[in-house]
Amino acid sequence: MNLKFFIPILTLFLFVSCKQDHQLTKIVGKRLDINDSLTGQQSIEDFIKPYRENVNKNLDSVISYAVDTYSKSDGELNTAIGNLMADAVMEQTNPVFNSRTNNDIDLVLLNHGGIRSILSKGNVTTRAAYQIMPFENSVVVVDLKGVYVLELVDYLKRSKRAHPISGMKLILDENDNIIEVTINGNIIDTERIYHIATNDYLYGGGSGMTFFQKKDSVHVLDYKIRNVLIDYFTKKDTLNPVIDNRFTRN
Repeated sequence: MNLKFFIPILTLFLFVSCKQDHQLTKIVGKRLDINDSLTGQQSIEDFIKPYRENVNKNLDSVISYAVDTYSKSDGELNTAIGNLMADAVMEQTNPVFNSRTNNDIDLVLLNHGGIRSILSKGNVTTRAAYQIMPFENSVVVVDLKGVYVLELVDYLKRSKRAHPISGMKLILDENDNIIEVTINGNIIDTERIYHIATNDYLYGGGSGMTFFQKKDSVHVLDYKIRNVLIDYFTKKDTLNPVIDNRFTRN
């Protein structure tokens, strides 16, 4: 099927009085079809070509190796690719946060829907990071009181999805009641302030994560999650993430 689009060209007729006042009296639209019959302009193509080739060269550069193919549908409550993403955020951003605040990140929480592609077995390129995370989301660290961290835990329990987490262990029974929940091996202190890394979309209430708005403060790291992945992949010679016991049902 040959799809056609059109751009309206508006012709404005102005009435000019002797006092130079301008009044719009008529708008006329003209249809211009945009289809396969239109040809490109070679001079523009020649100008763009070296930039395109350089971008593709950078995107196709090999930065790591994956021992298997990983998908966000591989597990029920945690997945290998989700664990990889959360652990990458923890490992790459904690030194940045610590250098600015002298505190450590306690927990990472991302969203299952934010994983937009599989990680294929074999050579991993920069392009893979763009495919997994095509959005411009950046890492923020939210200071959240323990009582509201319990709301975060309740959200995970109710959603029953493999939202990527790092630093927390959450075990449910067969009826989805909480058996155990710890952060870095310790029970949650309702009065303590926890430092939780997430992205700016979720901090704003995306995916229904409204508990982040009850924060004490927020730290913007100016570090895109895509760049986190690129830096993490580059640092790791081989990627071999696994489904583990960080979020499970007995």
